[in-house]
Amino acid sequence: MISESDYINTDAVGLGELVKNKEVTPTELLDVALRRLERINPEINAVINLFEDLARDQISNGVGDGPFEGVPFLLKDLRASYKGTENTAGNAFMATTPDFDSEVTLRYKKAGLVMFGKTNVPEMGLAADTYNTLFGPTSNPWSPEHTSGGSSGGSAAAVAARIVPAAHGSDGMGSIRIPSSCCGVVGLKPSKGRVTYGPDVGDELIGMSTQHVCTWSVRDSAAMLDATAMPDYGDPYWAPPAPASYLELTKRDPKQLRIALCNRPPIDTDVHPECITATTQAAKLCESMGHIVEETDLGIHWEEDGLAHATTVILGVGMYANVKSKAKLKGLPDVRESDFLPAIWSFLEAGLNATGADFYLASRKTHEIGRRLASFHEKYDVILSPTLSQPPLPRSSFDYTTGEGYTDHVWDFSAYTPLYNVTGQPAITLPLHWTSQGLPVGVQFAARFGGEDILLQLAGQIERAQPWRDRLPALAKAL
Repeated sequence: MISESDYINTDAVGLGELVKNKEVTPTELLDVALRRLERINPEINAVINLFEDLARDQISNGVGDGPFEGVPFLLKDLRASYKGTENTAGNAFMATTPDFDSEVTLRYKKAGLVMFGKTNVPEMGLAADTYNTLFGPTSNPWSPEHTSGGSSGGSAAAVAARIVPAAHGSDGMGSIRIPSSCCGVVGLKPSKGRVTYGPDVGDELIGMSTQHVCTWSVRDSAAMLDATAMPDYGDPYWAPPAPASYLELTKRDPKQLRIALCNRPPIDTDVHPECITATTQAAKLCESMGHIVEETDLGIHWEEDGLAHATTVILGVGMYANVKSKAKLKGLPDVRESDFLPAIWSFLEAGLNATGADFYLASRKTHEIGRRLASFHEKYDVILSPTLSQPPLPRSSFDYTTGEGYTDHVWDFSAYTPLYNVTGQPAITLPLHWTSQGLPVGVQFAARFGGEDILLQLAGQIERAQPWRDRLPALAKAL
């Protein structure tokens, strides 16, 4: 048996070790997760689809003997297909029930994870908040009136509430890092091509979107990457292999790093003083560990450099193509505006109105910016910045009833995250600061393309120096 207190204080790697040592069974772990779900989920609405029977069948048939043997796990209700379970993307029109497992789902199974539910997402994953008309909003476990972030808001909230130690997410413009920052957990966006989307999708937003997890420990993020970081047949992008196991790398301090402190966001918006306080403290912590920190500027301007237009076109075309294919599947002549929230339709409209030349030029712009950031990394190993321009916003600040000003609001809030989707670089948010009101504020670290090894080594070092494992919201505490 395992107590609830031990469950919430043991990460996924630790729980897997307990199962391997026969100190606890997968069924016992699942039972604890389900009890916590039953008690906590009504307050935050993080999990919207439960398939307990499938989880118990998986245990009965024998779970994988990987590092997460028997560990409860949740999938995001977007992209990662699990045979026989509905994918909705937060929209009734988009709902389908696949008859196959995504490659990443198969890798989770092989690693030993026991999947028992899906987490809430904003409609089409197109928000820095988590709300849809099918399932409603997901609240922040630290404060129900505040956003959990998006689009992996359900996953980050479930991890922050310690329903599970880790949950699947995806990141197209910050969708792992935004909610991880809002909910006070660890969120890594891997390099472009590091984790496959196959066979569901060959190319998701020209590689700007990738999959990984929200976790509360750095080593869980590293071990999950060990379990999933491999291209699949036909993948259009490839990331260079790691020099060693990511999990093993987190145990070793990195060499002395040159860190660029960049407080000015690429997107022109006001930055809350708490976010600057967070990076100032993080910079001092890095210096105390022997790293060199210099305050500088990336020299990237979202509007002036054409990134606002380029990303709007790529997002719009990619999302419109997705819904167009669903319309065809359902035998409909075209996409209907009435099937989507007005705010979300404003994104899709950009794709509807874009030309082939627009898309080509937008793609070329991402390559140009990627080369500029690669040059920046000739001097600096890591870029340090706020994750978001503000602490978690009130949920009421997100207005889905109109497209007017909606995209600007999303970009302003997530001002630091989209750049690394454009360039394909890895970036991680760490929970290093809390406001006087008790709201989490994440700090973001980014490395060169393929540089997850550096990020995870640094993150592991930071976690040892300033641990956060004991900081959890009141509703997450064990009874």
